[in-house]
Formats: sequence, C-alpha cells, structure tokens
Amino acid sequence: MPKKIVPLTDPKCEAARPTDKDYSLFDGNGLHLLVKRTGLKVWRYKFKRPNGKQGLMTFGRYPSTRLKTARQKRDDAAELLAAGIDPIDHKKAEQATKAGALTFETVTRDWHRNQVAREKWSSPHAERVIREMEANLFQMIGGFSIEDFKTRDLLAPLRTVEARGALDMAARLQQRICSVFRYAVQNGLIDYNPAQDLTGAVKTRKAKHRPALPLERIGELQNKIHEYTGRPLTRLAMLMTLHVFIRSSELRFARWGEIDWKRKLWIIPPEREAIEGVPHSTRGSKMRDTHLVPLSPAALALLEEIQTLSGRSALIFPSDSNNGRPMSENTINKALRRLGYDTQQDVCGHGFRTMACSALVESGLWSRDAVERQMSHKERNGVRAAYIHKAEHLEERRLMLDWWSKYLEESRREYVAPFEYAQPKGKKVARLQRA
Repeated sequence: MPKKIVPLTDPKCEAARPTDKDYSLFDGNGLHLLVKRTGLKVWRYKFKRPNGKQGLMTFGRYPSTRLKTARQKRDDAAELLAAGIDPIDHKKAEQATKAGALTFETVTRDWHRNQVAREKWSSPHAERVIREMEANLFQMIGGFSIEDFKTRDLLAPLRTVEARGALDMAARLQQRICSVFRYAVQNGLIDYNPAQDLTGAVKTRKAKHRPALPLERIGELQNKIHEYTGRPLTRLAMLMTLHVFIRSSELRFARWGEIDWKRKLWIIPPEREAIEGVPHSTRGSKMRDTHLVPLSPAALALLEEIQTLSGRSALIFPSDSNNGRPMSENTINKALRRLGYDTQQDVCGHGFRTMACSALVESGLWSRDAVERQMSHKERNGVRAAYIHKAEHLEERRLMLDWWSKYLEESRREYVAPFEYAQPKGKKVARLQRA
C-alpha cells in the first residue's frame, strides 16, 4: 500500500533544517520542497512529460515563493499536461516570446500571408489553413523561437493529432510545417529546415479506391438509371454525371450561368458565389483553375431537359425542398442504392469518373494530356502542367466527349470494348495516344 503523503504547511517548511545530505519534503501530486545541505530550499515538481519521459521543473526558492504559490504553479502545469502540452516546452516558449524572438506563430502568420498572395487561395481555404494551425500547433509550439526547433519538437504536436485518429489532418499539418520552415530558410531566418526529416514519421490513411463497375456493366447501369422511378432531376443528374464525369461538388453547386450554349461549353469557375447557409458552396473546379467541359449533343439534350425542371432556379441541380439550395451530396449515391448497387463495393457517383477514364484510355484514341485535362487531374510535373494548362487540347476534348457519349449509347444496346469501338467495321483509325 503506497505511503500516504501529508500535505505541507508553511510552518513545516520554515522549520525544515539542513542535514549532511539533501532531502525532500513532499506535498503531493509531484510537488516537493528540496532542502539542500547548504540550507537552500527549492520548490520542485516531478511529472511525466507527454513524450513519456520524466520531467522536473523548479518553481522558485522558499520562502520568497510560498507554499500557496508553488501549489498554484503545480496546478497550472498539471492543466497543461491534461491538454497534452509539455509545461517545460511551454515555459521555454513564453521566455522566447518575452525576449522578442521570432516565434513559430509569428513566422507562420507571415508565411500564410505570403501564400495567400502568391497561391491566390480562396478565402475559405485560407481561413481553414490558419484555423487548423491555430487549433493544433500554436498552443503547443507557437511561442517557440524559430531558431530553437529540433525535429522532435515538431513531431510532438503531430503525434497528438495522430493519437486522436485525425490522420489526414496530421498529414496536412506536416506539409504545412515543412512549408513554414522552408519559408524561414529562404528568408534567412534559419539555416536548416528541421521539418524535412519529418517525412514518413506520421501514419497515413490507407488509400480507399472509389468503387466502379467494369465497363461490361455500363449498359446495365444506364438502363437502370433510365428506368429510375424517383425524382426526375436525380435521374438526369446521374445521366449528366455519366456524360461529363465531373466531380460531385462541381455538379451540385453548378449554376445556369456557367453554361455557354453557343460555344457548347460548361465553364466551371475556380470559385463560385457563396450560398448563405450552405457549407462549401463556393467550391468550383477542384484544381482552382477554370475547367472547360465540352458538351456533346447528348449532354446538351440532357441539359435542355433539366432546364425544364430547374430553369427558374440559379442552380442547375437544386434541392427538391428548396430551389435556393443545392441537392444533397448523398443524392446520387442514395439513388444508386435504390437501383440495387452497393456504393461501398459496386459503384458510387465518383466511380463514373473512373469508368469514363478507363474507356478513354483503353480506346487508344486520345492523348494522355487531353484525357488528364478533361479529368481535371493535377499534373505533378511543373513544366508539363504549364504546357497542358496553356494548350487546353480543347478541340481534341470536344471530339473525345462526343465519342464518349456515342460509346455510352452503343453500350446500352450491347457491350463493345472501347478499343474495338474505336475501330469501326474493322478499319483501324488514326491513334492519338502519345507517350
């Protein structure tokens, strides 16, 4: 049975006399008064740090620091520990701030302003970035001098985020920390980026692939959609997604003003006007560039039919209950489940993109750049990205979207492999596929 500790009193502290050895008087919960053989009396607090190691703090000398003050300091440190903050690191951060050092928070806010100006982030994205850093980083390391960081210091807050299962958040924060320290190096504030050694230190979520039907079943899918007995606008939204294979948010938040009927183009802007009370309604093209979607005759016919249902709304696909709000993000998947598909295993709305991409690539007709541009994928190679963005490949993409709509119609009658459909009547067509 552990020995019961009787709390100290000021008279007991005053009465303590030095001996030939240092000794401690314990108050409980890690606080004790160290009486040194020299006669010096010092308050100390022993605790377990968030990294699992033993920590020891000094709270001042007795009697200038009285028992009540020492207990308050112990309680303050315990509160920090309960929040996952190391009181030793917290004290260093406070000292750095008082000394006027450039802190992690100061440099981060400078970096953020610079990124907003250079990257032209949307307002919601910029706010989300700084808000996540405020909530997950500044309390633990925000006050540290930018010059004093070691890699292990940066890993501590990431481990805290990781421990609560927010793996995607931890990965984003790791990237942003590295970017902040890269900015500090580039601006001569430090000589070395300690965040570059964080690579691989944080767990990553296993990639989850969105289910898509094999192309042999694309005719079956279309026939089921055409026979759908639910809301007509939902049926048309599924068909439209098949023909133009844009992302869910690009479709749901779409406005009629984006349709250029004369040029037969759907012009998805990088950012849309906010709809009051609707989260994320400013989302436009995911890649933050204007995304051009050529409209085939079949797609235009669908839009004309949709217009008879929702033409009075600014939204192309409004909610059934409120014309001023978009359809739910679950609408298409819910409809697919009504059609008998398991959206976790068989096919989901995003899987329409996968099927379209597979068919376009397998046909052998279209250049890689045209397919990637139409899928609105981000090119990782900076030089290629600049070239693709400038070139657009719009005329090739018009032919590609027309071909895809015709392929969908043919697949309703009978399945034909994309490569075979690209070579009608046994005649080999000119292939545009490039390395």
